[in-house]
Amino acid sequence: MVFIEINGITVGFCRCEWHERPGGVRTYEHVAYLVPEWRGKGLRHVMLRENERRLREIAKEHPSEYGKFFEARANFEENHWKSLLEQEGYRPFRHNLTMLRPNLDDIPDHPMPQGLEVRPVKPEHLQIIFKAAEEAFRDEPGFAEEMFSEEGMKSLSEWRIFRQSEIWQVAWEGDEVAGAVVNGIDVEENKKFNRNWGYEMAIFVRRAYRNRGLASALIAHSFEVLKKEGVSQAALGVDSENPSGANRLYERMGFRPFAQYTRYRKPLDLNPL
Repeated sequence: MVFIEINGITVGFCRCEWHERPGGVRTYEHVAYLVPEWRGKGLRHVMLRENERRLREIAKEHPSEYGKFFEARANFEENHWKSLLEQEGYRPFRHNLTMLRPNLDDIPDHPMPQGLEVRPVKPEHLQIIFKAAEEAFRDEPGFAEEMFSEEGMKSLSEWRIFRQSEIWQVAWEGDEVAGAVVNGIDVEENKKFNRNWGYEMAIFVRRAYRNRGLASALIAHSFEVLKKEGVSQAALGVDSENPSGANRLYERMGFRPFAQYTRYRKPLDLNPL
């Protein structure tokens, strides 16, 4: 990370990271946040170029057989960051949606499939749940190997909103995790934006348990849990081109598009002119 200061006041920051993706691809991802009054003066352009410089340094240390791409995300609507990315040769790659269920009324009745049950999450269950999630998410285009490394799992488990395992909905068959909805309520964010959202942060069903109505049942159970916690709306994120058609399921469960983001990519040239 690099912080930008003007006369001792922080006006923005850059952040870089990289991820190993399916198909022998590594993405070198970055953001450059800048307060509105300093946009359009060339500073954000410098920040973007600094991000790329640092990411090239990192990429040079990685094996050459990987396909390497810069990646960044921007709001779908026209904005300064989106225009800058397009000016610098970034092209749309995928689209992500934030979806919102505007209320938790009329919760549909989706019983748990026969032979499966939801149990309270205990600390000793976390490793099993992570492994089940890794298997399920491996099919997804945004899967990143390091998210499920020991370091990645430790980082996730320390995130304040991720620690609320008492409101997760995890379905079991014996000692096997069939699927789960990882719920969370970000009290600080709700207060900041004057809203009352609960997040269904991760929804997964392992391949052997798909097409049995399990995801619908877990989502419906999650609505009930979030409502009991005093939440009035539920939100989630999804890739709009998700190969499993997850966004269609979410629409059937009452979610509607709230915001759209575009992910941009550009081939990473280690030795630009």
